[in-house]
Amino acid sequence: MSKDVAADIPVAEAPAKRAPLNKYALACAILASMNSILLGYDVSVMSGAQIFMKKDLKITDRQIEILAGIINIFSLVGSLAAGRTSDWIGRRYTMVLAAVIFFAGALIMGLAPSYAVLMVGRFVAGVGVGYALMIAPVYTAEVAPTSARGLLTSFPEVFINTGVLLGYISNYAFHSLPVHISWRAMFLAGAVPPVFLAIGVLVMPESPRWLVMQGRIGDARRVLQKTSDTPEEAVERLADIKSAVGIPEGISDDSDEVIAIARKSKGADGKGVLSDLLLRPTPPVRRILIACLGLQFFQQASGIDSVVLYSPRVFETAGIKSDANTLGATISVGATKTLFILVATFFLDRVGRRPLLLTSAGGMVLSLLTLASALHVISGRAPADGATALSGVSIASVLTFVASFSIGMGPIAWVYSSEIFPLRLRAQGCALGTAMNRIMSGAITMSFYSLSDKITLAGSFYLYASVAAAGWVFMFCFLPETRGRSLEDTEVLFGGGDDAGKEDGHGHTKSTQLTTPTQH
Repeated sequence: MSKDVAADIPVAEAPAKRAPLNKYALACAILASMNSILLGYDVSVMSGAQIFMKKDLKITDRQIEILAGIINIFSLVGSLAAGRTSDWIGRRYTMVLAAVIFFAGALIMGLAPSYAVLMVGRFVAGVGVGYALMIAPVYTAEVAPTSARGLLTSFPEVFINTGVLLGYISNYAFHSLPVHISWRAMFLAGAVPPVFLAIGVLVMPESPRWLVMQGRIGDARRVLQKTSDTPEEAVERLADIKSAVGIPEGISDDSDEVIAIARKSKGADGKGVLSDLLLRPTPPVRRILIACLGLQFFQQASGIDSVVLYSPRVFETAGIKSDANTLGATISVGATKTLFILVATFFLDRVGRRPLLLTSAGGMVLSLLTLASALHVISGRAPADGATALSGVSIASVLTFVASFSIGMGPIAWVYSSEIFPLRLRAQGCALGTAMNRIMSGAITMSFYSLSDKITLAGSFYLYASVAAAGWVFMFCFLPETRGRSLEDTEVLFGGGDDAGKEDGHGHTKSTQLTTPTQH
């Protein structure tokens, strides 16, 4: 970002008195974000299930590594398809589709008689995870009022962590069953939440921004009246959305003219959006895309899924030997990860995105360096030589690592990605960010055993620490603060907008156009 552009950006300031939290928007955000339970559960349940699958199916560490990580690659299908699907059938029905697909995948995994069938189940579940991971933050950001967007858009990460905790609890609850039943029960338990999620989503309203893109202005107005802090904000939000879509003021709601304009607008049906993002991006769009992809890259490349998925192996290396104690220790990981997400939830709209991101990444670097150093010393000592004390340091480092992740990098990667894209690019832009997230998660989890064999377990965590440090530099240099801005107004932070210089009612510089018209 150039200094001239940065100098013209007004500093976002929190209002002197915060508006009461909109309960209707809160309910919508909770219902939508509960889809994210699916991802958290699937990642953590595999950490315990692999112990018993290995014994029952007589499979190798390499096969376990592939089975655990491949779901992230499979989820690319869902995350990339979700952008176009949600532009076509709407955000709400895309969430229903995600729940149905994951339900089928959980059943296949739980009833699988062989490794090959398990892989089929992982593929189906992965597609459902990809859909859920992309659509939940997009819907929540589009429904939430500006005053609480950070809080509400962090909810998907809250429920990912809830899913992680539930997966660990499921591991512990079923570990005493016969080996051939225990891991199947863990997977089958994951088929229960999607049933309730699909039913809950059906009572939610559709995204007002998607409704405007379909020319349904009256429906969008009714949703905004329920989800905005004041009637004036509802009017302003609707005007901003209509301007972004290209619908002029003065045309009656839901008229044939409005519908025709909305459906001709680029991005209303998802066509041509990827070319605007990847082939012909304007400089502001390019900067937004780099910000989104970079943030998602560093979120996963710093090793969080390796810690969550392979924490039993880490604890075993640190000196905890029995299955029951190892699985019990993993519950503390899930509980810590879930508890500390509340820090981000309550402070996102108070202190902003950047301070939490930078604090989070700094804490992750220190925790990873401490964990790696402790494991390095443990690997060269017998238990009688002091490894027990270092075991405690290792476990504490794992807990501080997941706590640091949860206060910033975890939730804010999704919050930030969902709020920086302009309306017509948002769904598929976020889909690309989700794809990057899943690619890196798959690469990290599918290489952990192989990497630790090559450079040792301690070396792996030293590597993750260096990546997290690079992420801190990237975020410090490249990510502007978005707190206090409407979704239609964030592009000015990246130098976009044909209307730069105009001001909205809050004194913020406004812009509504970020992409250049495509010539056919």
